[in-house]
Amino acid sequence: MPVWRTRRGESRPLTYWAARRVFQRACEVLGANWTLHDLRHTAAKRMARDPELKLHEVQTILRHAHISTTELYTAVGLDDLLDKLGAYYARPVKPVSWPTQYAADDIEAVFGAGQ
Repeated sequence: MPVWRTRRGESRPLTYWAARRVFQRACEVLGANWTLHDLRHTAAKRMARDPELKLHEVQTILRHAHISTTELYTAVGLDDLLDKLGAYYARPVKPVSWPTQYAADDIEAVFGAGQ
């Protein structure tokens, strides 16, 4: 079932070229230079990162012939890495504890840290 339909005349699925033109007009108004293919990349990245979707399902949706093409969308972005790094440093530091059967002198000699 088509998601996009025409607004004028008889209701029918929007063709690729009509959707492309709608998007071009919106970009002209916004002063943007996005394309329908940019939307496809965004959707592909989101689907590939969704834990509810398996990679071969995303491959089928995108109609990729090879799974290696779909795998390109699983690369972690810089923004994601920075968010995870920030979350890591925001967590409280767990105190280091050593099993009681080890002598404090041995722990100091091996790890350079006392109890």
